[in-house]
Amino acid sequence: MTYQVKRMAEQLSVRVRDLIYRVYRWGQPDATPVFLLHGWADTGISFQFIADALPADWCLIAPDWRGFGDTDWNRQGYWFPDYLADLDVLIDTFAAGHMVRLVGHSMGGNVVLLYAGICPDRVSHVVTLEQYGLPDSDPDSAPDRYAQWLNQWRESPVNLEYADIAAMEDRLRSLAPQLTEERASFLAPFWCKTTAQGKIVSKIDPGHKRVNPVLYRRAEARACWHRITAKAMLGLGAESDFMKRYRDGSVAQDFKSCFEDLTEIIVQQCGHMMHLDQPELTAAALDKFLREK
Repeated sequence: MTYQVKRMAEQLSVRVRDLIYRVYRWGQPDATPVFLLHGWADTGISFQFIADALPADWCLIAPDWRGFGDTDWNRQGYWFPDYLADLDVLIDTFAAGHMVRLVGHSMGGNVVLLYAGICPDRVSHVVTLEQYGLPDSDPDSAPDRYAQWLNQWRESPVNLEYADIAAMEDRLRSLAPQLTEERASFLAPFWCKTTAQGKIVSKIDPGHKRVNPVLYRRAEARACWHRITAKAMLGLGAESDFMKRYRDGSVAQDFKSCFEDLTEIIVQQCGHMMHLDQPELTAAALDKFLREK
């Protein structure tokens, strides 16, 4: 069986700073904009099932981040502030003059949380799915991290290869065990491509495999979160590792202390890939929250 798309995404090519971005859009351009920001190694089209489950009165905008999906690669490497600057341009392009609603999954959750604190006057609602910041880094690890990064630039990283499209579908279902065969079959062509040599490889720029030499400093992230004025929600999958860590009271307390009012939801029978494991339940929670005044 083939997955029956209820709302077909419009595929757009947009210049974002120095790169051409692929952007998926569902709904009328003049409807209330909601940005859906994917996580590491994912693609914007993975929100297709969320889009199918949401009411049609939202304009949903889901880009492929730089170096993922069908967006251009950055040969000079990847730096986290670039995602913030790219999001800023995307908001100017698709929602100029609007207070926006931001939904980010995993890495995308880190982006939207920072952006909502850096530009609080632009964001009315911010949702982070399966992300509440990374553990703090040890400054003493900096020399080794820089050395590792330098050494990795001596060789060209290679991408993952798959025997066939069915292997890519199996990979997707390993990431999201509740993902149906039909939905995995729909997504697989967006996650991989066939090279001139006939090999099936991931669309991810293998440059993403290089270690980030800049250490994560949680205190800086918390300083941004404290400035968030938007309504905020954290969504977690009941069976995810993020949920297990969040049950540690110190993790939850540290994150919640940055917000005056934080809504929390837990989606059952769901792992890290909430938008793939349980898109209908996740969409219902998003729709309810994003409509709150």
